[in-house]
Amino acid sequence: MIHQDASSEVRETKLETISCDFVVIGGGLAGTCAAISAARQGIQVTLVQDRPVLGGNASSEVRLWSLGATSHMGNNNRFSREGGLVDEILVENTFRNKEGNVLIFDTILLEKVKNEPNIRLLLNTAAHTVEKSDPNTISRVHAFCSQNSTRYTLEAPLFCDASGDGIAAFQAGAAFRMGAEDGSEFDEGFAPDDSYGELLGHTIYFYSKDLGKPVSYTAPEFALKDITQLPRFRNIDVHDHGCKFWWLEYGGRRDTVHETEEIKWELWKVVYGVWDYIKNSGKFPEAETMTLEWVGTIPGKRESRRFEGDYMISQKDVIDQIEHHDAISAGGWSLDLHPADAVYSEQPGCNQWHSKGVYGLPYRCHYSRNVSNLFLAGRIISSSHVAFGSTRVILTCGHGGVAVGAAAAQCIHENKKPADLLEPSSLKTLQNTLNITGQSIPGIPIEDSSDLVLTAQLSASSTLALTEIPANDQWLPLEYPVAQLLPFQADTKVKVTATIRAKKNATIKVALRTAEKPYNYTPDLTLEEFEHAVTAGTQTITTEFTQTLGEAKYAFLCYYGDPDIEIQTSAVLATGLVSVQKKFNKAVSNDGEQIPPEGIGIDRFEFWVPNRRPAGQNLALRLDPALPAYSLEHLKNGYTKPWIASNAWAADLSDEKPRIDLAWESPQTISKITLYFDTDYDHAMETSQWGHPENLMPHCVRSYRILDEHGTVLHSCEANHQTINRIALDSPVTTSKLTLEIDHPSATVPAALFKISCH
Repeated sequence: MIHQDASSEVRETKLETISCDFVVIGGGLAGTCAAISAARQGIQVTLVQDRPVLGGNASSEVRLWSLGATSHMGNNNRFSREGGLVDEILVENTFRNKEGNVLIFDTILLEKVKNEPNIRLLLNTAAHTVEKSDPNTISRVHAFCSQNSTRYTLEAPLFCDASGDGIAAFQAGAAFRMGAEDGSEFDEGFAPDDSYGELLGHTIYFYSKDLGKPVSYTAPEFALKDITQLPRFRNIDVHDHGCKFWWLEYGGRRDTVHETEEIKWELWKVVYGVWDYIKNSGKFPEAETMTLEWVGTIPGKRESRRFEGDYMISQKDVIDQIEHHDAISAGGWSLDLHPADAVYSEQPGCNQWHSKGVYGLPYRCHYSRNVSNLFLAGRIISSSHVAFGSTRVILTCGHGGVAVGAAAAQCIHENKKPADLLEPSSLKTLQNTLNITGQSIPGIPIEDSSDLVLTAQLSASSTLALTEIPANDQWLPLEYPVAQLLPFQADTKVKVTATIRAKKNATIKVALRTAEKPYNYTPDLTLEEFEHAVTAGTQTITTEFTQTLGEAKYAFLCYYGDPDIEIQTSAVLATGLVSVQKKFNKAVSNDGEQIPPEGIGIDRFEFWVPNRRPAGQNLALRLDPALPAYSLEHLKNGYTKPWIASNAWAADLSDEKPRIDLAWESPQTISKITLYFDTDYDHAMETSQWGHPENLMPHCVRSYRILDEHGTVLHSCEANHQTINRIALDSPVTTSKLTLEIDHPSATVPAALFKISCH
């Protein structure tokens, strides 16, 4: 037993000092990814999270689905899902949790962190005080865990603030901003005025459940009594819950750091008032058997402080997709601002303006310009208020967090400070390190001279040539224009045959369109178009295009008709192929065409978006000549997802035993092999509530074998579901040949591979 006599002295709680290489404050997706990324690069990390779970706004405490550049597949950002560690987490969550259970997502993040021996995780631990060794350097952070009554002193040469409000960065004296800049500072036409407001607010969600029997409800006294105070109350749908109520937002006119508790109470007032209206207004008879299953106890925060780095990303960086030499991650969500009066505003709940494609985020936005050993991750990175409308979303924050973790490890290995990595050779090392892990920084390929594959002679049992996308018995009505996206060479002239059936005599237009920027998927250029007269019944139409694209990039084969005309589709799903429609997606303010007001610096363009599986089949087409979309040389070009080209090798579906051979003139010693597969980078893997039609991405190779020159199996896999397979051989092998036997994922999906590397 423990017995202590009364004491006149103030007792001290337990104190533990932790010394490590890198302290990450904040365990949202940005901080979690920063910690894992750094730990995997071999440094000791302490991850400090003031909540009982990881994930921040994506956790079971808030329950926001994770999104980024894919934007619910409602924009023109094809193949844009974030790569590397973020992709690994999303793919794993979809594999285990395609229904979108937030509790399962919690466990996946916790497992990822606990599996890293270089991470010390402190949950329920709030960082509260910073010490500095000089005006520009943090030396210690003090934290307290309420669950074990322990104080922690955290010492490290490098720190990262990913806390959302920037508790450590603020105390350390890092330059910051809060609110909206005047439009003239960064030439931002979308900068809001005072009537719109300068801050985005917080949101609390609720979940409902149908019990199949009558359930009564009495609202608490603090619940909103007059539902008409919410101008959007007519939008309430009894079947909605969770993120569908994103517009239950408040706080943009208040201090979103220090008044969060007051904001929370106002949101509880709104949430319980909405549920009272659903249950007791008499307008929703189907709610009689429904109960309130869960209400958030902490709000999901959107905006507070933003800290200044050596560069501040602004509207033009996003809309003009400005290329930065120090790009380390990618964004692609719209410029998404909300009126400060939020749920009480007469204005729309959000105001989203999209760019024509993804953009790169500079490394200079991810460290403090005046605190020399402080990294920034998550929504507090260096951005204007307008650009923050895009950079703030969870997966963009996570992608940047991965880069911060890799940068921190490199700083430790090279004995440098964050800003020192801007030196060209250090920056190239950082970008390469990230891309090798799958980051896929836009426009920057892997450059790895130590990769033995670069000196190997490659051959394959077959290579898929796009002569035909074979038809099935499905048809797509041309209610909306439809297009097949295909990778073209610079000088391609193609004759295309499609099969259509019409209910009556009509006209169908066929066009060849492409994007002005070769890496975009917004068809802002029409190269050629033809009209075909069709008669009632089934028939083929052949269009011979004479124009070329002038450079390698994707092109749209577009078909315009009406609902009385249908086009035949295909069950084949091949890497880098996707069909799209000129169609709306209300979830991301897509009405089919973006038509901004004059003078705000936003582009006008059409949206061509895919349908989600099990819809979204490719068009059945015959192509003459065949498109050489899947060259073996793609395996050496350094890209690990589609970008301008498919960047993949694929086997012909008729090849019963697909195989790639790598041969060297002299024996090579190999200890590590890495394979980069396709888990459909066009599919948005929302982590909660949304749900997905399958847990295994149909494009992904499930089984393969690696053999040496003697036919000895060095490694085999029979149940793969992940994008990147990193294979460490039990012992190094010296051989002049490797063979990769790779099985088709299914009868309608050819085996494909973006890259193989050997070391």
